[in-house]
Amino acid sequence: MTSAKSITRSAPSSVQATTIVSSLLAVQTPGRGFTDLTSEVTKFINEANARDGALTLFIRHTSASLTVQENADPSVLVDLTTALARLAPESVPWTHDTEGPDDMPAHVKTMLTQTSLQVPVIKGKLALGTWQAIYLVEHRARPHRREVVLQFIGSNQ
Repeated sequence: MTSAKSITRSAPSSVQATTIVSSLLAVQTPGRGFTDLTSEVTKFINEANARDGALTLFIRHTSASLTVQENADPSVLVDLTTALARLAPESVPWTHDTEGPDDMPAHVKTMLTQTSLQVPVIKGKLALGTWQAIYLVEHRARPHRREVVLQFIGSNQ
């Protein structure tokens, strides 16, 4: 059991949501793997003059996804790719294979991950942890053009 002395919390802060800013991010993926979106998302937050609020990211596809993951050791992304391949292998005789053997496994991998993320914005900065980054995960073998909707809701004062 955790004692109350080992848990701390800052005082609540409050802002009035006075702005909604949206943008469409187009990403050309190189094929299967992770594309770091953090710098582009940071640029969006800066251009929106975001102060405090929430950033929502939504990918408009069913065979690619979004995730927040470690950005310090690239072997983490390699291992995650391996884990997803084991969970939804291309070698299974899937019924849906219209676009090739990686088609249905890509849909399964998207279902196991996320199509939408929400990241707090505090004092104009993404509230990511020290070793966290925002990634688009391409589950298909060949390159694709992917679209991610970015929307900040909050204060820009």
